[in-house]
Amino acid sequence: MLRLFSIAAALSLLTACGSADAAPDARGQQALAATTPDQTLPTVVVYKTATCGCCGGWVEHMRQAGFTVDARDLPSNTELMRVKVDAGVPSAMTTCHTSLVDGYVVEGHVPADQVKRLLAERPDVAGIAVPGMPIGSPGMEGPGAQPYLVHSFDRQGGNAVFAEVDPR
Repeated sequence: MLRLFSIAAALSLLTACGSADAAPDARGQQALAATTPDQTLPTVVVYKTATCGCCGGWVEHMRQAGFTVDARDLPSNTELMRVKVDAGVPSAMTTCHTSLVDGYVVEGHVPADQVKRLLAERPDVAGIAVPGMPIGSPGMEGPGAQPYLVHSFDRQGGNAVFAEVDPR
């Protein structure tokens, strides 16, 4: 029953993120094209829905940090939840997009510097996540930014604080 509730909560988060109005405009797309990828960084494969503007903001953040990003729009939130479950994302960590990078899962609005740290340190975890959609995280910029946590998680359901981020 708890798992069903967690999936329902995750689906409501995904639905809240669905504003096509927040998607980057043509000028933002030109800025993305001008960013030169760092060939030493692995490609980030991002699973999201087409209508999620904050997901597009995070994709842009990752590109500006030098990552090559393969953003894949899925037809429904149900398909996106299937990716999350298959990747082993704990239900308490789910948010609006799921990324795979060099054997790790990156869930949600994780700052690029923390993804780079994950790849450099290579801890024995399944991935890292920023649960929810905290204001001030990459793709969720805006007034009222607050500190938030980046969590690591393993395949057995354990998690720990990976980083504390203060975007103010």
